[in-house]
Amino acid sequence: MKSRVYTRSGDKGSTSLVGGKRVSKADKRIESYGTVDELNSFIGLLMTELTEAADVDFLRFVQHKLFSIGSYLATDRGSTELRVESRVTAESVTWVEEEIDRIDGALPKMTGFVLPGGSRAAALAHVCRTVCRRAERRIYEVNEADEVEDHVLMFVNRLSDYLFVLARKECIKNNGKEILWDYLVSKK
Repeated sequence: MKSRVYTRSGDKGSTSLVGGKRVSKADKRIESYGTVDELNSFIGLLMTELTEAADVDFLRFVQHKLFSIGSYLATDRGSTELRVESRVTAESVTWVEEEIDRIDGALPKMTGFVLPGGSRAAALAHVCRTVCRRAERRIYEVNEADEVEDHVLMFVNRLSDYLFVLARKECIKNNGKEILWDYLVSKK
């Protein structure tokens, strides 16, 4: 028999964590993994605009890791042991750092504050970056009440940096130059 998409168990504003504990849908933990899910969706959209296989392949890895982070955040670790699939390793963080270095090494030195835009792919990468920063803030809210493993925090932090350099790369590739903040324009 096919499983149903709807359960009706959340109709009163609560949901279950992995392990069965019911919490409010407004709980910090739910907000954190919901924001990670939102980021994952935007990354899927960004991938449709990218043309380089290395970037798409790396972001596919990121999508899988974000799903793992969502699982990590959805697990009531007080009653349920984390599955190995829900963990983030030092190697995962290192891979993000290596991708940042790979892309940044081919970019010109920054000469000012970069504004989002320049091409559709660059703008989408900036949207992903800002959603990633929000996800990081939400995860830190969870961390205040229930310690989150360092590698989870590091992965999300590095991912926003990766998305920034990817946005710069896509802007330069598609627009020929970056859009820099001009304080004179902002004074008008």
